[in-house]
Amino acid sequence: MVNNKKLRILFVASEAAPFAKAGGLGDVVYSLSLSLKKLGQDARIMLPRYASIDPKKVKMKMELRGLKVPTDQPGDYPFLICNVKKSQEENKTVIPTYFLENMEYYEKRANVYGYSDDHIRWILLCRGVLEFLKFSNWKPNIIVASDWQTGLIPNYLKTTYEKDPVLSKIGIIFAIHNLQYQGMCDFKFVQESERDSGKEPIPDFFNPRLAKLNWILRGVIYSDIVTTVSPTYSKEILTPEYSEGLDKIFNENRGKIFGILNGIDYEENNPEKSPHLPIKYDIKNLGKRKENKIFLQKKFGLPENGKNFLLTIISRLTDQKGIELLEQIIDSLFKNLPIQLICLGDGESRYKEMLKKASEKFPDKIRYLFEFDPQLPHLMFGGADALLMPSKFEPCGITQIQAMRYGCVPIVRKTGGLSDTVQDFNPLKNEGDGFVFVNYEPLDLLIAIARAYTCYNFTAQWKQLIKRVMKKDFSWKKSAKEYLAIFQQLSQKKNP
Repeated sequence: MVNNKKLRILFVASEAAPFAKAGGLGDVVYSLSLSLKKLGQDARIMLPRYASIDPKKVKMKMELRGLKVPTDQPGDYPFLICNVKKSQEENKTVIPTYFLENMEYYEKRANVYGYSDDHIRWILLCRGVLEFLKFSNWKPNIIVASDWQTGLIPNYLKTTYEKDPVLSKIGIIFAIHNLQYQGMCDFKFVQESERDSGKEPIPDFFNPRLAKLNWILRGVIYSDIVTTVSPTYSKEILTPEYSEGLDKIFNENRGKIFGILNGIDYEENNPEKSPHLPIKYDIKNLGKRKENKIFLQKKFGLPENGKNFLLTIISRLTDQKGIELLEQIIDSLFKNLPIQLICLGDGESRYKEMLKKASEKFPDKIRYLFEFDPQLPHLMFGGADALLMPSKFEPCGITQIQAMRYGCVPIVRKTGGLSDTVQDFNPLKNEGDGFVFVNYEPLDLLIAIARAYTCYNFTAQWKQLIKRVMKKDFSWKKSAKEYLAIFQQLSQKKNP
């Protein structure tokens, strides 16, 4: 029987909106915690206070001054001194957030990631959180540690703090958002003799060995539960193809792995209210989308024609996102079909050069912007006809869900969360909400795009397809309830 008492849940992450966001993780941590709060739970967040989090703009109060975080180094630096502050704003859309302060490792650093001593920064977060909780009046029933940067929290709880009368009773969940990054190095190139088994003790903060640990591996081994961001991906990671070398450890722990689909904020992504759309619309007046399309074409210098089939890519330009498939068909695609493409996102120079050359070759059909603009995707979702997302692998994918909210039809590969969110269109049964291809082959992508273009030319059928797309519900409400059920079961198990 599940205990339905109000839970205290602490999300620990390297980033969390609105304070620090470098990718999708920041949005997920904030949105999920907010949804749990709306379900009556006491959800909170803890992250470092980077230089970009200005205390003059973010109201916060001192929660604990002079916290001594043990480094386990026997020499000159047995402790690192930190402060913990807490956000002061309390309302329905703000999550109580703790900030771990340290001048050297956080407050002097403007960026979230990208430093040579990141392993020290993250181990300080992992242990700093646990040391803070020993003194805090508020103690969680559940800690959710997010991605490799927090992978040592489960390890510490089950070793260093296993006899602590308070911390040992906390349930620990390890949430994997991106398996590709497992620590400070690429473990495909680590010598066998240096590989981390996950069993050796955590070294001190300043030991070079710390940078060779596989933090994802340890998060999986020592956590009570492992979550991934879609049901299909939770099964895919059991295979060598998708496990990034960890299929053995995932299979050994498969009984505690759960896949729960990410959601999006339906108010932030709302074509009826979005401040980023020149023309607002809903499912009852889809004709207005064409005005956004013409506005988008004009903004990027494409011929302004509402009849042209307009594709968009909003993505990092990397192999993972399937850009290499587009590279192999781009000439054939734009020679033979009257379609347009607008691409937004930075990435590998190889793919940026490919798009530059293609744009020069097809100046009336291809445009790009190699940077991330947080407002522009809303316009692209609200104006483009279809989203191109041919990923090699995709743990969940948020972009296709956002696109569907705006009636932008997804063209995706059947993998990970894309499998769980997009159903292939069947013209005979008039079912489905996107165009899905299975094999990671350029010809398969080309056929999927051609199928979408053909459907687009049947106006009534395309309109029905857009309506089905917009009716799908990927709000956080359903997913938050699934997380809560797992949290409640774990809390009862830890404290029967």
